Amino acid sequence: MTVLPDDGLELAGEFPDVPHEQWQRLVAGVLRKSGKDVEGAEAEEALSTAVEDGLRTRPLYTAHDSAPEPGFPGFAPFVRGGRAEGNTVGGWDVRQRHCAADRDAVLGDLENGVTSLWLTVGEGGIAAPDLGRVLDGVYLDLAPVVLDAGRDTESAARELLRVYEERGVARDAARGNLGADPLGHEARTGQRCETAPAAELARLCAAEYPGLRALTVDALPYHEAGGSAAQELGCSLATGVAYLRELTGAGLDVEQACAQLEFRYTATADQFLTIAKLRAARRLWARVAEACGAPRAGAQLQHVVTSPVMMTRRDPWVNMLRSTIATLAAGAGGADAVTVLPFDHALGLPDAFARRIARNTSTILIEESHLARVIDPAGGSWYVERLTDELARAGWEFFRRIERLGGLAAALRSGDLERDLAETWQARTGRLAKRREPITGVSEFPFLAEKPVVRADAPEPRSGGLPRVRRDEAYEALRARSDAHLAATGSRPRIFLAALGGAAAHTARLTFASNLFQAGGIEPVTEGTFEESGATEAVLCSSDALYAEQGEAAIRDLKAAGARHVFLAGRPGEYPGVDAYVFAGCDAVAVLSATLDRMGVVS
Repeated sequence: MTVLPDDGLELAGEFPDVPHEQWQRLVAGVLRKSGKDVEGAEAEEALSTAVEDGLRTRPLYTAHDSAPEPGFPGFAPFVRGGRAEGNTVGGWDVRQRHCAADRDAVLGDLENGVTSLWLTVGEGGIAAPDLGRVLDGVYLDLAPVVLDAGRDTESAARELLRVYEERGVARDAARGNLGADPLGHEARTGQRCETAPAAELARLCAAEYPGLRALTVDALPYHEAGGSAAQELGCSLATGVAYLRELTGAGLDVEQACAQLEFRYTATADQFLTIAKLRAARRLWARVAEACGAPRAGAQLQHVVTSPVMMTRRDPWVNMLRSTIATLAAGAGGADAVTVLPFDHALGLPDAFARRIARNTSTILIEESHLARVIDPAGGSWYVERLTDELARAGWEFFRRIERLGGLAAALRSGDLERDLAETWQARTGRLAKRREPITGVSEFPFLAEKPVVRADAPEPRSGGLPRVRRDEAYEALRARSDAHLAATGSRPRIFLAALGGAAAHTARLTFASNLFQAGGIEPVTEGTFEESGATEAVLCSSDALYAEQGEAAIRDLKAAGARHVFLAGRPGEYPGVDAYVFAGCDAVAVLSATLDRMGVVS
């Protein structure tokens, strides 16, 4: 045990110990002022936040919030990292995705910080025979290549191996992944793939290409279908176990089979949930390897991709901020490779500027923020350790559910998995509609005068299986209606915001109403009179006190001026003449859709 010298700096030495109960009493006192009469643990629970998978984050964590021992980096259960050195040697692998046969873009990325390539081949991507041309000039013994080829995996893999041979790349110098993922392809497209070619590629890699892996366990299809973090974990475990069964059945031992798998997860702008998910994923896979009799083979190789679901089409510049947070979380969570999707990913083919920003996001975090210098920087945080444990348990339960259904293939084909994911997405859709989960630039602080960002069309992604969802989809549909109205009439639908009283009385609710209606593409008018506004509907904005004194008369005046529908900004009450209320927590999507309907804006 290390004994610290007495340097006279006794931290917190002059302060008495504060019991948890005293903190709870203080919390109860504050809540009482807001009308909540709760005591003790109930007061603490009132400040807790519900997150997905039935988990709750609490306002205070202490040493009493126990979690299983995470171990050491590079050792089972690998919670703190699959490698003892973590990412301290050079940072994580900066992996850029390419789905078009653009050799110049590939070389430009590699010359400016990208360290490996993720190539979509076949349907929705690069033709397999074009791989040699796309990789012309690439030092293939230095830049690993990861394929994503779906049903064309075997032909793409054979072509890549042929390119290696043609370029004189030694077999033990080839790095990357051939990308076989028959279950992932079925999840994407609904098309069944034979698993025998994947097993054959795995045997080939195990025997002749020690630096190549053959299979990818891709959890993105389940995330993109609306799945939660625990569902993403459960699906990845079920896929990995299915592949272990296939590979060991084809003659590989468990250690060899584990060494052929690379796991792909998403990183979102919820940084702590992402960190916990990656740590939980390693712990869970270590448990699978242990149960299979190969505990030392349980170090999971993780490729993390910033979430496509969180990317917005409106105000896409904000995607840079979301991706930065997600990349930070991926790095802090111990990802081995990180792909930052360009900010214009949802709009089509990324341009050179977008690809540059994407790769530089990792570079800044590695080189300037020094994030990779510390192994598992979130480790030891009571909150993170507890969240890791709770998420691991939730993920394991979902994995067990899939296994009870007969495995991932059976869960996909029966429709049970799709129904589970749809149920999760439906609950999240409700939070998005009520702006409990805000989307900056879309549901919060939209900018109607923004000039659209236009990109060339990207190849159509594989489809036909699980759906692809986006957080912005409901608001995007509303904005598209507004755009069509603008194109047809020369102006957007308008709503008049009637301010009652002085600025101190109306500013907060007027700002709230302005943001709310702009989220649906409805232009707020705050100047002049209702008759001059060109609007057919109005929102009365003021304080509760002024509503009680002057609201009825103000509403009467608005209707006399021609307002066919009058909203009141505030909680529902008994105000004569009010047709509807808008307030924090109302169903914004339903309000906006109904408003556009009344205004004659076609869907």
